[in-house]
Amino acid sequence: MTDTHDTNLPEKQVELEEEKKTVEVSETATAETPAEEQAMESTVETAPAQKLTKEEVIARLKDIASDVESVTKAEIDGLKQTFYKLHNAEQEAARKKFAEAGGAPEDYVPTPDPLEEEMKNAMSVIKNKRNELAAEVEKQKEMNLQVKLSIIEELKDLLESPEDANKNYTEFKRLQQQWNEVKLVPQASVNELWKNYQLYVEKFYDLLKLNNEFREYDFKKNLEIKTHLCEAAEKLAEETDVVSAFHQLQKLHQEFRETGPVAKELREEIWARFKAASTAVNRRHQQHFDALKEAEQQNLDQKTVICEIIEGIDYNELTNFAAWDAKTQEIIALQNKWKTIGYAPQKMNVKIFERFRAACDAFFNKKAEFFKTVKENMNENLEKKRALCEKAEALKDSTDWKATADTLVKLQKEWKTIGPVAKKHSDVIWKRFITACDYFFEQKNQAGASQRSEEQANLEKKRAIIAQLEAIGEETEADTAIEQVRTLMKEWNAVGFVPFKDKDKVYKQYHALVDKLFERYNISQSNKKLSSFKNTISNIQEGSPQALYREREKLMRAYDNMKSELQTYENNLGFLNAASKKGNSLLTELNRKVEKLKADIDLVKEKIKVIDESIQKEG
Repeated sequence: MTDTHDTNLPEKQVELEEEKKTVEVSETATAETPAEEQAMESTVETAPAQKLTKEEVIARLKDIASDVESVTKAEIDGLKQTFYKLHNAEQEAARKKFAEAGGAPEDYVPTPDPLEEEMKNAMSVIKNKRNELAAEVEKQKEMNLQVKLSIIEELKDLLESPEDANKNYTEFKRLQQQWNEVKLVPQASVNELWKNYQLYVEKFYDLLKLNNEFREYDFKKNLEIKTHLCEAAEKLAEETDVVSAFHQLQKLHQEFRETGPVAKELREEIWARFKAASTAVNRRHQQHFDALKEAEQQNLDQKTVICEIIEGIDYNELTNFAAWDAKTQEIIALQNKWKTIGYAPQKMNVKIFERFRAACDAFFNKKAEFFKTVKENMNENLEKKRALCEKAEALKDSTDWKATADTLVKLQKEWKTIGPVAKKHSDVIWKRFITACDYFFEQKNQAGASQRSEEQANLEKKRAIIAQLEAIGEETEADTAIEQVRTLMKEWNAVGFVPFKDKDKVYKQYHALVDKLFERYNISQSNKKLSSFKNTISNIQEGSPQALYREREKLMRAYDNMKSELQTYENNLGFLNAASKKGNSLLTELNRKVEKLKADIDLVKEKIKVIDESIQKEG
């Protein structure tokens, strides 16, 4: 309220300064509001008051579509998120059920959700209506701008009749009320429009001749209003919802600046109180969004690490089902971890999700390629194993025991070289193959029952030969002992097969004894022959010096012949070692000849050495 009889211009200027301060704070907060609201609406996920079904979400969206003006974007986004959480959970459950039923994960095809299309239609209606509403708001702002411009023009007209200033006061208050009733205007015009309005209000106050009584009454009423506004602003500092408190503060600022001035001595005080309360609310609001941004950055960091882990997978290490299954469990764990992480900063939220989705898609595409290739290989392996089954089944009734057994053993070895087949075929194809093999070997074992008794008899014969070899003592003459050994070796070679389980043991006993005896008597015999040769050399030397050279020449020819013969034996041994089985009698005999030939060569070398020493003495 204002007085119509005072002409104190300095006080009017103070009133104007106070109103300017009020406008500056209010305008600053208002200018920041759209951006803050946008950040809040795009990043704060509102928790639903209760768990909704998809049908309830759609019903609520349809209600909103009929009255979009009274609903915030945050609620709409929250409903959309709730729907897709339920939708994704259903899809995941269906995928898991498909896999548990034996289906391959990569073959799963999601079933279309008719409710999703209904939800999208409701969201489309809401979006269109919100766009229309926003357009209407902008249109209304332009209309409000024109109304306020016309008010300023009317204020100008009032100033052109200074003699009627008191008379025009009623009209002036009407224009003030009309100005306050017209709210939103385009943001770009707010400051300039308010400055022009205040300019002409100030000029009008200068023309008014207000009396002190009326002015003080007006100041008193304004003080009551502003005190109430201060109290309301101070209570907002205790509001738990800092975003709501911030928006309520904007309304209080609007009321504060629309309220007229107070007494001069109280203006700074009331303004300082309101400003302090505003600062506390604004600080909490800023801290809230700073904390929110920090949390969003931490979320971005966590999501980036998850992306890097998936992108860093070394696919060269995933060479079998177990490796792929283990890595798949890791990916699923990372996907579950992702779901527990909140939003990233708005400008990065979509980008980081697209990066995550691309990394996951790359993994599962490569997995699908691997399984496709393995499946093709398994089909090829199945055909190869079926071919082996057919071969085994064709041989199972054969009575050519040795050749057929060798062939079946080769088929079994070939079977091992073929890779795996699908699990549903694995047991069946193996049973088919092994059944044919087992049938043949059972028939072979039955036919060989009589052969085993013969092998047992052969074993007893060979044990008797071993006992005779053990009976040859060191006192036996070398020639006699070697002749006995050779006779027993011929008997050994004439004996047939022994039981397979005893073959290696009896073979080792036999050859250990033979080697020991040959080593013992060959050395003894060589020593005797060398001693006899030395005596013969003495006689030759006394008869004719040239006889030593002729004897040496004869020994050298014998040495060369034996070396050639040894080379032939060793070549034959190399061939037999590559083509013959252990224990082959021919191989055994050749080994004995080689050992004897080496001993004879050593003896000849010793004889040549004796002759060379004798020649040197003569020289």
